[in-house]
Amino acid sequence: MKGGIGMSKEERMAFLSTLLCLGLLILGKISMVFSQPIYPLFFVVAIISGGWKQTYEGISELIHDKTLNVDLLMALAAIGACLIGNWFEGAMLTFIFCLSGALEEYATNKSTKEISALLNAAPNEAVKLIDNQHVIVPVEELVVGDNVFVAKGAAIPIDGLMRSASSIDEAAISGESIPVEKKIGDEAFGGTINLGQAFTLEVTKTSDDTLFAQILRLVKNAQNEQSITATFIERIENVYVKVVLIAVPLMILFTHLALGWAFTESFYRGMVLLVVASPCALVASATPATLAAISNGAKKGILFKSGKTLEKLADLQAVSFDKTGTLTQGKPRVTDYQTFTEDPLVPKLLFSMERQSNHPIAKAITQFFNREESVSVEITEVAGAGLEATYDTKIWKLGKPVSSMNHSLVIKWHEEGKTVISLTCNDNLVALLALMDLPKPYTKEVIEYFSEQNIQTTMLTGDNVGAAAFVSQQLGLTDYHGGCLPADKTDLVKHQQETFTVNAMVGDGINDAPALATADIGIAMGEGTDVAMEVSDMVLMRNDLTKFVYSHRLAKKMKRIVRQNIVFSLLVIILLISSNFLQFLTLPLGVVGHEGSTILVILNGLRMLIPLKDPIQSHETECQDCPLHQNIQ
Repeated sequence: MKGGIGMSKEERMAFLSTLLCLGLLILGKISMVFSQPIYPLFFVVAIISGGWKQTYEGISELIHDKTLNVDLLMALAAIGACLIGNWFEGAMLTFIFCLSGALEEYATNKSTKEISALLNAAPNEAVKLIDNQHVIVPVEELVVGDNVFVAKGAAIPIDGLMRSASSIDEAAISGESIPVEKKIGDEAFGGTINLGQAFTLEVTKTSDDTLFAQILRLVKNAQNEQSITATFIERIENVYVKVVLIAVPLMILFTHLALGWAFTESFYRGMVLLVVASPCALVASATPATLAAISNGAKKGILFKSGKTLEKLADLQAVSFDKTGTLTQGKPRVTDYQTFTEDPLVPKLLFSMERQSNHPIAKAITQFFNREESVSVEITEVAGAGLEATYDTKIWKLGKPVSSMNHSLVIKWHEEGKTVISLTCNDNLVALLALMDLPKPYTKEVIEYFSEQNIQTTMLTGDNVGAAAFVSQQLGLTDYHGGCLPADKTDLVKHQQETFTVNAMVGDGINDAPALATADIGIAMGEGTDVAMEVSDMVLMRNDLTKFVYSHRLAKKMKRIVRQNIVFSLLVIILLISSNFLQFLTLPLGVVGHEGSTILVILNGLRMLIPLKDPIQSHETECQDCPLHQNIQ
């Protein structure tokens, strides 16, 4: 569907046909009131103008796919009404059926508008730097290694690395409205907006491989792949229509021959049955709601690869999480610090020694002591031991505690799965630090939500059992498994499937890919590896687990709405058929009841476009309620 603003071509045609049909219907009724003999002509033209599209589609499916659908039932009912002189009823049936079709076009267009907006956001041209000259080229011609100029306020044309700092609006990809501050060397994504100063971008991917292109492919595929319920309804539609087509002549013959009704009355009741028994509302029960839910998720940075994923997610019973990069931040941080001396030089030396190393642990310690003054000190890296320096005639050593160091804090912190670093002066212990990969903000609240939903939560990690046990206890997970290899994670997911109807796996790394592919629902973190995103069933575009909660609530709401639609449409069909047999339901009322229920079902499905109120507010700040984020000792 082209364009994110205004009506699509199909939608405009549907509404124009509906308006033309309505105009002719009114003219025919006026002519009928004034006893003008030409009034049947207005009704016939109204039926043709309003029903030609559905009739054409119904005949095409019959010829090419050898299947029958509700479009043919409506066409036959309109023709049957005219045959017994009910011109107005036949035209009104066509108008309301045409109106419901136009509303369905509108619902589909409304559901895909966010994706159409994404398509429009993707720039077609880029400003390439060639010999310091700005040359405008199609995005498709850019290759890896090219340099592209991105002006302030312009859309970034392709994925690449920042060559200067700027502020980027990534709402089109992540659904987050807060701009992201990018530094030199950070990755920028095509389709996002440069809010800061102009910068140069080094291209790292071709236009077909960008994150933006992947998102568009995922959502388009999701819109084309129906949910399990929608597929089932579509499959029974052909059989249902055949049953109705057989039932109508049988009813006419039975009521005329067995019950003694006049043939005109029997034929009239047959035409009413043809209308009210048609499963239009039932057919529209699932698809509009599913499309709307997929679009709702895309706007929030949640990509569902199919409607089936949403449907299964509503029945989730167990979920397994990878630890590093999924539940936790993926980098160590200082959690505990204890000194055994009053010497103010200790924190300064810790800062000054570690700032000269690029090791992740060194970066964490440097960040912890970043307010300290540095002192001039030369360090020596000792293989397997850490750092060593001489300062003020004393030998300072910084690294893992030696095996002979049996301090109670070292034992306690090791049992909690923390990495322990010691600082000694002339082999005398002066300070201890503990580091750990801390949970992401609001991780505990996410786990609490699933626990409240009676969904089992399990952590699968390659980290040691001590670290797994401590993190699991602090977050309130149901179960945990440490020291897992990729094959172990896959086996545990398979074992889970034997106990639970629907299970999910959440991960971000290559080592998670087998488990993601094995689980009923594989959920990849958007900042994870391409392999994890490829094999998963849904993607959380930012490493934000609160979006998992949002998607689960979205799936449960969709299930409720689809169930409401199915029950409502079936009840209406039963009520109308019963009323018809009791001979007090007229064709106009049957049309209004039948097509009215279809319109209500479509509008009910469109409620899935309304954003949910998220009980967990996601921010970049840390969750201060989590024990692991409380003040450092």
